[in-house]
Amino acid sequence: MSKWGERLKKVEQLAQSFQHHPLATRYKPRLWPCQPSSVWKLFPRQSLAISFAQGCKEAVHVFALEKEETTLGQRIFLVTSYSELWHYYRTFTKSLMHCYEVIPEGAVCKLYFDLEFHKPSNKGADGKTMVSSLIKYVCDKLMEVYGIECSAKNVLNLDSSTEEKFSQHLIFNLQKAAFKDNIHVGRFIHAVLQPILSNSGSFLEAVAENSETCRTHVAVPEGRATKAGESPQTKRPKQEETDLGFLKVKNKDGQDCLLVDLGVYTKNRNFRLYKSSKVGRNAPFTVADNNQFIAKPEKGISVDESIFLASLVCNVSFTGQSILSWDVPETKESKTCRPHHQPGSDTDPGSLSGSLTSPHQEVDNFVLTVVRKEGIQGGIRRWSYFVSEQLLVYDIARYRWCENVQKFHKSNNIMIVVDLKEEVWYQKCHDPDCRNFRSSSYPLPQEICVSYIMTLDEEDQAYLMDDAGNIEPSQAPNQAPNQAPQSTVSPKEESVGVWEDGQDDDQDYLQSLDDFEQTSGEISDQLLLSCVSEFDSQ
Repeated sequence: MSKWGERLKKVEQLAQSFQHHPLATRYKPRLWPCQPSSVWKLFPRQSLAISFAQGCKEAVHVFALEKEETTLGQRIFLVTSYSELWHYYRTFTKSLMHCYEVIPEGAVCKLYFDLEFHKPSNKGADGKTMVSSLIKYVCDKLMEVYGIECSAKNVLNLDSSTEEKFSQHLIFNLQKAAFKDNIHVGRFIHAVLQPILSNSGSFLEAVAENSETCRTHVAVPEGRATKAGESPQTKRPKQEETDLGFLKVKNKDGQDCLLVDLGVYTKNRNFRLYKSSKVGRNAPFTVADNNQFIAKPEKGISVDESIFLASLVCNVSFTGQSILSWDVPETKESKTCRPHHQPGSDTDPGSLSGSLTSPHQEVDNFVLTVVRKEGIQGGIRRWSYFVSEQLLVYDIARYRWCENVQKFHKSNNIMIVVDLKEEVWYQKCHDPDCRNFRSSSYPLPQEICVSYIMTLDEEDQAYLMDDAGNIEPSQAPNQAPNQAPQSTVSPKEESVGVWEDGQDDDQDYLQSLDDFEQTSGEISDQLLLSCVSEFDSQ
């Protein structure tokens, strides 16, 4: 048999072997050293991106992108991890320079501000002094209301000001504390700014009259938790009201307005990222001259990346967080205008101490079945959604069974934690003796799992990003010129597709393989270790 015939027989044997023993799933590149698998998906609509992110097994988040050559305000939506975005963010400065963080509905988040005023209409206004006074005032209120210590050193200050416009973002990186969601952030800010928003009454009087409107609870027991129904601000001495006249500015038309933009506390809000600018402008957010926040980089993370991570409003870890809230007081007016569930008994899942249900109502209903058994009608006191880890944390009322002690606690309540990524739930406890306890994990019912196929249906995909960072509408092979785009791939996936679509070069391939086998020797372990050591040292 000729040399060619022998090689052909070996190839046929290999092909037959692979048919009986298929190769593993296609390799997905990972960022070095040990980052999660690469996920990079682009969507034409925000709802599709959020649905995919919620069902993805990886730690991914939703971002909005603006393109230069599109209708003003038109955005596409990217789902990827923080590390993956930062990796390409530094490389594709053109296609990713207009990027926004999507703050999902119900997600636990940091306290944040969007500050701006028109410079020509406010000649003589000292923006830095105004920002400094605002930070001090808000820090005083955080202590007065929640007992949270804070200073300018906890506040990341980003600036994108121009000759015409003063523009800064403030992101409060509090120690082990965050707000229930950005709706509660907005309520808190409206309350603390009430003296300037209204000519009558004051913030302190409102607090005294509605002592139950602000609440704090600890997601994981760590230290002393605030007792149920105990209002933190009642322990603090009342301070003299600060004159907030420094927040008054004028817009382009000369009308009075506020330095603080109160319109950025809505559901699924898009908040511009560090190093990004608006379309048509070359004014990216950079660290402000008057910033006092100092990022503390973790191992393997640069200072610049640590600033990026600190700037993300929803980058909040679950463990040990005190969750701050500001509930609307029950009044005749609020009952008539506030969204609510249909009336019913206290088994109604909507009765969450004045809160609405979570973004996953089917999970709320399941948790209620867990805490209602053997004649005990447990309920949900409140919930917290940690989007960075896809965790729903439920504080339970009237049901205190603890798996750790195998009995009901006399006074301390329990928590049910639902991991939406792993599709399991487990129990934790507010009791000091059980502070480090976590029960076994139990699978969620299949019908409420948000499992989402990583390879999406073509009709949900409309964009691709090539290796040069260009984002363009995709074009299906048989697609008519005027037909809507129907496919997308990640930067890495596209190169694979191009390779697979190439012409057959069997002869050249076999010749190259033969040359390699004839000339190459075995690579020693010592050489491999030397290469790895050299790479790590770079």
